[in-house]
Amino acid sequence: MGFTDQEILETIRMFELETLDIRTTTLGISLFDCADPDIESACEKVYAKIVHHGRNLVAVANSISTDYGIKIVNKRIATTPIAWIAAACGERDLVPFARAMDAAAKVCGVDFIGGYSAYVYKGMTNADRALLESIPRALAETNSVCASVALGTTRAGLNMDAIARFSELVLETAALTADRGGLGCAKLVCFCNPVEDNPFVAGAHSGVGEPETVVNVGVSGPGVVRSAIERLGPEADLLAVSETIKRTAFKITRMGELVGREAARRLGTTFGIVDVSLAPTPAIGDSVSDILELIGVDRTGAPGTTAALALLTDAVKKGGAMASSSVGGLSGAFIPVSEDAGMIEAVRVGALSLAKLEAMTSVCSVGLDMVAVPGDTPASTLTGIIADELAIGMVNAKTTAVRIIPVPGKRPGETVEWGGLLGTAIVQDPGAFGCRVLHARGGRIPAPLQSYKN
Repeated sequence: MGFTDQEILETIRMFELETLDIRTTTLGISLFDCADPDIESACEKVYAKIVHHGRNLVAVANSISTDYGIKIVNKRIATTPIAWIAAACGERDLVPFARAMDAAAKVCGVDFIGGYSAYVYKGMTNADRALLESIPRALAETNSVCASVALGTTRAGLNMDAIARFSELVLETAALTADRGGLGCAKLVCFCNPVEDNPFVAGAHSGVGEPETVVNVGVSGPGVVRSAIERLGPEADLLAVSETIKRTAFKITRMGELVGREAARRLGTTFGIVDVSLAPTPAIGDSVSDILELIGVDRTGAPGTTAALALLTDAVKKGGAMASSSVGGLSGAFIPVSEDAGMIEAVRVGALSLAKLEAMTSVCSVGLDMVAVPGDTPASTLTGIIADELAIGMVNAKTTAVRIIPVPGKRPGETVEWGGLLGTAIVQDPGAFGCRVLHARGGRIPAPLQSYKN
């Protein structure tokens, strides 16, 4: 992969002045061969295999940073969903698997490890049920472990029994981590149409079609896109804005491709995908919200926001697809409310509501992400919020997700500080009305007509 002098200078500017970074280098590890009828043996195998394959990940990522001058913010591991591995032992308490994962992550020195996961969109196996019931304790008793649950797909519909129970588990997780502002829920996400090569937490896991080990990369770059649009000026039309974003995404993705292939080579494994999602941070200038406002809305959440986000997401995907033969993951633009300085401000001034966020998720990469609500929000209301969001993914055949955090003791408008990449959340009002009957009905919402494509 060759670079011109101009491209090299542009890249230096992106890193030095526009907060470009590689958000994560994530090593996927298959754990299928760790299944064992004895849970202690299974956990020992899980620990040993993660350490064996992951022990050099941080050193390799750091060496690439040094050699190429590229900042790699996070180093992560994603594993096969633990519910699949735990089925062999038949145990009802699966927290020992979470402890084994956490211990291995600590030895490897990674930031997070994903894969405490289950797929339950049509029903639950005994192992699936055991994993779900263990999630609150697993997240409260570990530091690095992230959990995810697939609750629906376009082909299967939505499992409302599982959604209702998941909502209750979210509240239990918040209660067990109340001393940390409900932080356990920041490591817990549910999906419709999950992808199996997602390098971003909390949803990172290594799906059934993935290799024995694989390197997947997630890039960042909101600051670079913001600067490019700023240089373009307000007089440019929207076709010019789209073209500028595409070209910028192309450059960002090429950098991700370089890092992914080099990391795979040095680790002696397979290069998987580049996820070209624009992933914001709480840092000033590294905001997806800023981009939307430069495109032309007064404040994120104002009329026109969803259209601007649709343009941004589409242009990022087009630019990324041209730059890499291996674009995957989620790819587009993330809108994690607490992790984006502009989003935080938009909520603070009353421009961005929970309802508007839901509308925006119909055109972006994921869904309701890092949204704080009052700690006393009923489980039935959470069920409605989650079902609404996953229905958008089901009907539109796209990935949607919910990472919602009921903050114990907090009311709408109050603030909670989590620090680091998790940022600051302003607790949002879920409204005075809920859906208790819907929560209690259970069953499944059938797959939509457009699912029958064979």
